[in-house]
Amino acid sequence: MEASLVFRLHERGPEVVREVLLERGWEEYDEERREEEDWNLYWRGSAFRNSEYLNLLPWQRLNHHPKTVGITRKDCLARNLRRMRATFGSSLYDFSPTAFILPNDYTRFLSEYNRLSRGPSLYWICKPVDLSRGRGIFVFEDIRELVYDCSVIVQQYVSNPLLISGYKFDLRIYVCVKSFRPLTVYIHQEGLVRFATEKYNLSSLHNLYAHLTNTSINKFGPFYRTEKERVGRGCKWTMSKFRHFLQSQDVDELLLWQRINNIVTLTLLTIAPAAPSYANCVELLGFDILIDERFKPWLLEVNNSPALTLDCQVDITVKKRLIGDLIDLMNYTLTDSMREQGHLFQYLCLKKANIRSKGNHLQTLPKIKTHRHRDRIHQRQHAFAVDYQRHLPPVHLNKTYATKVVSGNKSNTKDRTLNLILGPQSRTDVSAVNRRTWLTDDRSLCVSEFTNRDGTETEAEADVVSSTIREIPHGGLGFRREKLPNMYSGIRREGTERPAALNRQHVPLRVGDFIRTFPFNTATLTASQHSLDVRRVIQELHRLTAQLASREKMKRREEEEQREGEEDFESLLWGPKDPPLLRQCVRPF
Repeated sequence: MEASLVFRLHERGPEVVREVLLERGWEEYDEERREEEDWNLYWRGSAFRNSEYLNLLPWQRLNHHPKTVGITRKDCLARNLRRMRATFGSSLYDFSPTAFILPNDYTRFLSEYNRLSRGPSLYWICKPVDLSRGRGIFVFEDIRELVYDCSVIVQQYVSNPLLISGYKFDLRIYVCVKSFRPLTVYIHQEGLVRFATEKYNLSSLHNLYAHLTNTSINKFGPFYRTEKERVGRGCKWTMSKFRHFLQSQDVDELLLWQRINNIVTLTLLTIAPAAPSYANCVELLGFDILIDERFKPWLLEVNNSPALTLDCQVDITVKKRLIGDLIDLMNYTLTDSMREQGHLFQYLCLKKANIRSKGNHLQTLPKIKTHRHRDRIHQRQHAFAVDYQRHLPPVHLNKTYATKVVSGNKSNTKDRTLNLILGPQSRTDVSAVNRRTWLTDDRSLCVSEFTNRDGTETEAEADVVSSTIREIPHGGLGFRREKLPNMYSGIRREGTERPAALNRQHVPLRVGDFIRTFPFNTATLTASQHSLDVRRVIQELHRLTAQLASREKMKRREEEEQREGEEDFESLLWGPKDPPLLRQCVRPF
């Protein structure tokens, strides 16, 4: 099927996208020889025009949703977060320092600066609103150093970042928005950890190689190729290696990832109610997250076209897998290869519009000017959509999801649903290419199938997924084979409603390393389906996070009780006059 698919890159486009698609057997679009609509995927760095969204055919995909600039441009993001903070409270939207857009907010910033300058030393960061790759960013303490010649935002600088061997870092989290109606969000398990190339030092605010983590800046630093303590050469880790670091520090990784997941969801909620819904569009976003020394994540910015250049081996490992999973998430089917029959459907639509073709056989029709004949375009799309639906798998809202559990010689059919947040024992995977749902369990084989409400069954497909063992770099000592738990694992609610509607609509739980993080239950699906109920979504996020936080407190309480028990035992075993050296010598025995 993929041999008949065509991709189109704007102005050559990212090389890694071309490489991955060619390896899969795709064909590249020829701007000179091919017709205007003879492509399946159009990839470009900037946003598309409204007419390109309106005239999108069923077999075509675009790599951008319209109007995402509300979070990808720094000043728009600051305005939207300020609006949400005023509506839902500063305690919820506290993951980004208050931003002042200059020169408009200069009076407000001056007042805040004078108020805070009476306390301990504070630092500020200035960023141009429409520049990327760290250009024009600087950190300052004295307002007299604030000099700018374009629109900028000024924020309080997070001066207590978490350091690894003295180096500052941030996380590049890759997020795919599959749809805005309903809101459907996937987060990639593998991402990038980007380091500064000089040790963090507040006494040298002008040293960009110590305070900025952008690779486009640090790859020109004097210590980029130097073997740095624990960081190694270059300035990047994979997310898997960072997770090994968190485990070595005994950090509650689950709660950290849930907080990052909340940042992603709450940020998207700022634009989701007003975002237009177009079929066959996906958006790959790059969320830059900073973690402070208290393990609180902070949102730095959102990138609408995250860099896909391959600067090092870490880039090759992460980004090639990322693009491959993104293509799978676009869910190409055999229907998409019907691109070449477009003229047939165009002919049928034109015939309905009383435009007759000469002769009794089909002829090549002239190209339609889309901006002049919108009604004909809509008629053509509607006619094709009718035939298009006939080729889709039988998954609709009027069907329920059930699983047949085969154990020994007995089989039972029962409703089974999967939460978005998986447990660490879960091995669920979903392939968007063949539209199969894969379920596996240590004790039984689950065959997934769709059943109608009247009890009749449709065709079922069964597969078994073995647990995935990956080679993960660890500690600079080569590769060791180890399976990390799902970073977006969570707790299942017992005795609560099951998200069966998610399975009825066939919203894949996992595609490659993309994990669906929203919707994560029936309530969030219902709240995001038509008119987005932001308050209901926020309530569900708060409830889930509170459960994880309470579990963390319980774990800490158990550890403290165990520690106190050990101390009480030692106090009974040893007297106050016993020498400490004797205690240390006897303890191992």
